[in-house]
Amino acid sequence: MRHETSQGLLRGLRLRQRAPYEFLRKRHLSPPASAASKRLSTLALFAFACAGIPVSALGLASGTYLPPFYTGFVGISLVAFSVTTSVVRLVDLTFDPILGWIMDRTHTKWGRFRPWYVLGVPITMLGAYMLLNPPLGAGVTYLGLWYLILWIGLSILSLSHASWGAALAANYHERSRIYGWMTAMAPIGSVSLLLLPILTGHKLTLGDPKSFHDISLIIVFGIPIGATIMLLFTPERPKVTASHQKFGFMDYVAMMRRPTMAKLILADLAYTLGPGVTGPLYAFFFGQIKGFDRAEIGFLLIFYIGAALAGGFAWPMIAKRISKHRAIQVASVAYAVAQTSLMATPRELFWPTAIGMLFVGFCVSAFILLIRSMVADYADEMQLEQGRERAGVLYAMVTTTQKLGASINVLLVFPILQFIFKFDPKKPVNDAFALQGLQLCYLFAPIIFVLVGAALFFGYQLDEARHSEIRAALDAREAAESDDLPAADEPV
Repeated sequence: MRHETSQGLLRGLRLRQRAPYEFLRKRHLSPPASAASKRLSTLALFAFACAGIPVSALGLASGTYLPPFYTGFVGISLVAFSVTTSVVRLVDLTFDPILGWIMDRTHTKWGRFRPWYVLGVPITMLGAYMLLNPPLGAGVTYLGLWYLILWIGLSILSLSHASWGAALAANYHERSRIYGWMTAMAPIGSVSLLLLPILTGHKLTLGDPKSFHDISLIIVFGIPIGATIMLLFTPERPKVTASHQKFGFMDYVAMMRRPTMAKLILADLAYTLGPGVTGPLYAFFFGQIKGFDRAEIGFLLIFYIGAALAGGFAWPMIAKRISKHRAIQVASVAYAVAQTSLMATPRELFWPTAIGMLFVGFCVSAFILLIRSMVADYADEMQLEQGRERAGVLYAMVTTTQKLGASINVLLVFPILQFIFKFDPKKPVNDAFALQGLQLCYLFAPIIFVLVGAALFFGYQLDEARHSEIRAALDAREAAESDDLPAADEPV
């Protein structure tokens, strides 16, 4: 009976081109709940999110504080640093689609994504240690080599983690809950690094070249600890069916050209280009324009990053009321207001600046969280149409845009500051013209990109109602195909 229901459902999906999911309402289909529809326990969510804590700390050290370290202490010029890191990330762009394609075809007794995460751990540890501990006389070759190894490791970790998160739940709002936990837990690593001056009696300070070795050890040993907690306590949803349908390069191109995925990719690029501009410029902006010392700059970042703790839980609740794409538009407008307020904040006033950073960080926490959740929803639509899970490939697409955006950020901003505004990172304070260019790049360029991202979600169609219909069809098909499998072939 369920098999007949599933077959009729699939025929209906093919026949109703104008309203492909409307007939589900008419038939009142109530398929059995899949394993992924069950609510994940708080313990499993906590364990799954723990893996992101040391990775977040690494992202802060290798993103915000690496440019000043290499351009100021090691002695590489702004242009040399930007060209080297941009070339590495552009090379790494080719890695994610291939990796996503392989992940979607990986089936082991340990799961699909668990082995990949285990593989990424030692690669990331090696790249992080070597990059954060350059020898005397290190140049662009050393930077490029270990930056590439680090990003290969991070690609494996981030892609397997995101794809695993998509597979943990099928419910529209449960996915927001999962990515909300990931967003909320990750800043613990970054904030812990920023609190090191207090925790160590000012023996360790992020941004101090003398502290980089000890900080790198904290990060390197933290990565396997977080991974172990996740691997021990987080389940993987078994794959019920397998498809032998072929999927080539042109199918990927066709997938990216579909309106829903095109919006997600372009919006993700815009949201990467926006806040991503501020990372490499953060220490310069708050040091030379706002007049804060190294310790105060680190403490300000605590408010920005720590706001994700609240945002990780708040934005899923907001999305539950107004839908995910409306929530990200609200976050974008609020970001523009909060970012503008930083310009109006007087110099050397810590608490007003901290409040501004708190609101900016709260808004930014919505972007990746909601984009990832919407990609998981779209993966269900692709699975319904093509009969095969494409989460790995789809997340590879968005991680590729994130890397592309990060590459463009550094490649555009640093040469503009050096050649047009004559900004010198080795000077304690630059002249007024150079500081004006720094302020324009830090404050207003991000606002433009973020508002472009928000505009892309006008007319977005994959809302909660449509996704519920897609899940109903998938659950009915999985139930029917499970009935057709021999008992020995059923997943344990």
